[in-house]
Amino acid sequence: MLSQRWRPVCWAGVTIGVIWLLALAGYRLVGNTKMTAAKVKEYAESVDISQLKDDARAKAIQGLADRLNALSLEERRTARLEQEAWNWFDQMTEAERAGFIEATMPTGFKQMLVSFEQLPDDKRRKAVDDALRRLKEARARAGLSLGRRGTNSCLLYTSDAADDQLCVDLGGRRLLKKKNTN
Repeated sequence: MLSQRWRPVCWAGVTIGVIWLLALAGYRLVGNTKMTAAKVKEYAESVDISQLKDDARAKAIQGLADRLNALSLEERRTARLEQEAWNWFDQMTEAERAGFIEATMPTGFKQMLVSFEQLPDDKRRKAVDDALRRLKEARARAGLSLGRRGTNSCLLYTSDAADDQLCVDLGGRRLLKKKNTN
């Protein structure tokens, strides 16, 4: 047996070991519950919304929106580049698209849109023209082509879409079709 002198030291060592094990288990648990672009892609690929009916379809779309909203900024960029939501978005009705964009649009972006809509028409037009001019200049500098799959469309579902500099929907509510000027 241990002497009276070493017993507290052994209990302290065991306690510290148990605390470290609990911390490691908690760290792994949190790491597994963290939403990633890969998990969003897996969800999007595992559910075929074309086969779903009304309530199940709405629930699946809300599930995708919730997963996108849970992503960090870096993960949202990765998800946007991998374009997992595109197949779903292409299959949504106009009402579902509006609801999806509304559900995934950050509050700050919504506030910016309200402020933009309150601007006088001439200032709004100037802001749009300036933004389009800067986007065209950025695209020309980067030598980038428009859109995906041969189309010139843009889906805005995160506030960091402005970083993309290919297309930004200032209204934030529609799939934009841009005319190819080449």
